[in-house]
Amino acid sequence: QVQLVESGGGSVQAGGSLRLSCAASSNIFSFSTMAWYRQTPGNQRELVARIAGGGITNYADSVKGRFNISRNKAYSAVYLQMNSLRPNDTGVYYCSGYYRGRDHWGQGTQVTVSS
Repeated sequence: QVQLVESGGGSVQAGGSLRLSCAASSNIFSFSTMAWYRQTPGNQRELVARIAGGGITNYADSVKGRFNISRNKAYSAVYLQMNSLRPNDTGVYYCSGYYRGRDHWGQGTQVTVSS
């Protein structure tokens, strides 16, 4: 069974940084695409950043230049370096990994940015 586990969330003041990590339960799971999404109460989950094969990345406009997504060589873990955080970056962050025809999700980690 594929399991993804996020870590690294927390509370920070505006302008601060956090690094989120997400790892599969086993290195036998190699994901072709991995991504980070965030969700706030009453809103749909939105894409924050994605990294695909060959290291191709794309970001939501609101985080370009501030966030950086990366992955490990085994394609079993993904990271999100978040800098210059803003209050509207607050939300639950979920990682996803595409494996054997579908997306798999982590349980989410809370990020709270105070002004």
